[in-house]
Amino acid sequence: MEKNKHKPMNRRRLVRSLPHIWDVVDLVDVINKHGDRICFRYFEGREIHSMTYAEFGNMIHETAAAFNAMDLAGQKIVVIGDNSPRWLCTYLAALASGCVIVPMDKELDIEEIRKFFGVVDAKAVVYGKTFNEKFIKSIEADDTGIQYFVPMVPAYNSDFDHKVITYDEVLQLGRERIEREGYDYPLLHNREELAEMLFTSGTTGTSKCVMLCQKNIFSVVNAALESVCFYPDDVMVSVLPVHHTYELMCLMAEMVLGIEICINDSLSHVMRNFKLFKPTGLVLVPLFLNTMYKKIWSEAEKSGRDKALKTGLALSKTLLSVGIDKRRSIFKAVHEAFGGRLDRIICGGAKLNPDLIAAFEDFGICVCEGFGITECSPLASVDRYYNRKWGSVGPAVSACRIRVSEEFSDGTLNEKGFMEGELQVKGDNVMLGYYNNPEANEAAFTKDGWYRTGDVGYMDEDGYVFITGRCKSVIVLENGKNVFPEEIEEYLYQIETISEVVVVGRKAKDSDEIILTAVVYANEEKFPTGATKELIQESIRNSINQTNRRLPTFKQIKAVELRDTEFEKTPTKKIKRFLVK
Repeated sequence: MEKNKHKPMNRRRLVRSLPHIWDVVDLVDVINKHGDRICFRYFEGREIHSMTYAEFGNMIHETAAAFNAMDLAGQKIVVIGDNSPRWLCTYLAALASGCVIVPMDKELDIEEIRKFFGVVDAKAVVYGKTFNEKFIKSIEADDTGIQYFVPMVPAYNSDFDHKVITYDEVLQLGRERIEREGYDYPLLHNREELAEMLFTSGTTGTSKCVMLCQKNIFSVVNAALESVCFYPDDVMVSVLPVHHTYELMCLMAEMVLGIEICINDSLSHVMRNFKLFKPTGLVLVPLFLNTMYKKIWSEAEKSGRDKALKTGLALSKTLLSVGIDKRRSIFKAVHEAFGGRLDRIICGGAKLNPDLIAAFEDFGICVCEGFGITECSPLASVDRYYNRKWGSVGPAVSACRIRVSEEFSDGTLNEKGFMEGELQVKGDNVMLGYYNNPEANEAAFTKDGWYRTGDVGYMDEDGYVFITGRCKSVIVLENGKNVFPEEIEEYLYQIETISEVVVVGRKAKDSDEIILTAVVYANEEKFPTGATKELIQESIRNSINQTNRRLPTFKQIKAVELRDTEFEKTPTKKIKRFLVK
């Protein structure tokens, strides 16, 4: 990936009037007002179905009425499964009917799911098709405390007992309740009451249960709408797992605008579905962006167009320098791979290499990086499309303030002239706390009430945040220097023979000195067929030696280890560092 020297092209700042969403009922009102606009396009089998905003609003109303008729108001409802209109309906209907919603990761082991049922004392679980068989034993054992098992798509020829009520039956129950006596959403008297519980699946290996209220949830929906440049006529493809607050927050913001949301049915089909749905915008994590970029060049190399692509980049940059933008025509083939209309990408969930942002800018696709954490509902900052700074996750959004603590600073300013330290957040987006975990709550907040994100970075003179690492991953060298491995990994990811990498501190073989070691999963496509492990390691070692020349001595890699498999990752594709031994 070439170093990009030109400045990012900013866009005109939008001046628009948007409804302020105070709670879920405000969101449902806006959904209903969008009427016959397409809300979802989604797969059922191999067929694509559509659902209007009016139909979705009606489904929410019926589901909420059913939850009330089932005496679930005030109870915890788990939702788990693939992205779908019914998953999102369950989430919004639970909030609207006064339930507490508990989204869970569909990749969790079934025994861990059963354990979490007990932790939150859930009374109902709404689940996708892949859980039909998995929950049979739980239904038969009757040992989870679950009163209602609600399959979104019931299994055929299954003899369910009275604890199972299908989603279609839930909707019918809601319709009957509305027709018989009507149903109005209950008035929310306190926006700071518990509304959502989420089990974290971060990189530390210990799950905690985050408690959010409606003020938390919708403060970030409003903040996202103020910070990004999306429009009612945009088309989005939902790729990330919907149980994660990042994807969920973005989807709710899209609903406020009346955007058409297309639901990807499989990660293996994602490029095919981009061509099918022709998105204008995407919400992604860095791994997807990196994979997309590598695919652009691998396809160009396979077809013999890589030299033409490099020539096009040089020509485009020359034209841009004199104010002529021909990127969409010069790189038409690149754009067609994503449906031909992709214009903007919001990227978050993990640190993004700024050179990757610049690389997509070269093709005419604007990438804005954001920063957040589940405990912040999850948004804390995002780079502004009208005043972008590559490498920054932008200034704090309207829902909060961000400060830099000196706790993890070694007392010196960085090469930019700013103090680095832990990023701490305070505002409407910060969680109520961890459920039944006073020790974790005490550790999570400073004495003056700021949430400790665990991320290290700095803020420039304009309040733009730059992330350099994680407190827990910091490597302290014998000379007292703090090294944040993520900062070095940005350089290593520019080496095309490296697919994935984690930098760790290891003791040297012949002393107690801590040396920086790169644990690498190689990109074997870049080596000849049958290349030995020794040849691969030597090649990568030589490339890293070249990269070391760009780094201060204390940040240089001294050893390289190869691994045979990809690193284990969280649902948002962050590598679980604690597993790298």
